[in-house]
Amino acid sequence: MLFVADSAKERISEIMQGQHLSDDFFVRVSVTSGGCSGLSYKMDFDNESQPNDQIFDDNGVRVVTDLKSFLYLCNTTLEFSGGLEGQGFYFNNPNAARTCGCGESFAV
Repeated sequence: MLFVADSAKERISEIMQGQHLSDDFFVRVSVTSGGCSGLSYKMDFDNESQPNDQIFDDNGVRVVTDLKSFLYLCNTTLEFSGGLEGQGFYFNNPNAARTCGCGESFAV
């Protein structure tokens, strides 16, 4: 399962409304090689499913990931911080053994 915090849900709704995205769009998250810790998160809006997609609905938000990425993202919560120390989406990933200082990459 992938989870969506209230803070991320609110920001996703704002972005989708601002970009006039229909209800056909969903949040696609994935893990790619790269970053200072070895693996990086990727997040975007999409409206086309792929054959091996894993689809989750949490907190009123549809989140989709490919099967390979799900192995790294299982039980991860997508969150959003709008505070003074940094603004943006971040992943609270219980599978990450370590993360880099900027929080954009991780290792398992």
